[in-house]
Amino acid sequence: MAVLAVTATTAVPAFALDRRVRIINDTGYVLVEFYGSNKGSTSWEEDILGPDVLRSGQSVRIDFDDGTGYCKFDFKAIFDDGDELIRKGVNICEIGSYTYN
Repeated sequence: MAVLAVTATTAVPAFALDRRVRIINDTGYVLVEFYGSNKGSTSWEEDILGPDVLRSGQSVRIDFDDGTGYCKFDFKAIFDDGDELIRKGVNICEIGSYTYN
């Protein structure tokens, strides 16, 4: 009976899942803009990096918890050579990092 009580108190509801993801740039190019929008959004919102950039070999930890409870996000990365990479349906509740290479 004690095991059942412990299991019930340690269960994590979907809205409390960790939505922090380390974005890693291993491309050889500078990541100049980065967007992450939940699957329910119709726009990319604002550039998460703002005035900052992510040089090759660097990483940044981003908290994607936007209060909606979504785990699936679309990522859009724009690099200094003009390349734009879009990845749809990234489950941020299941990963701790995402690498561009």
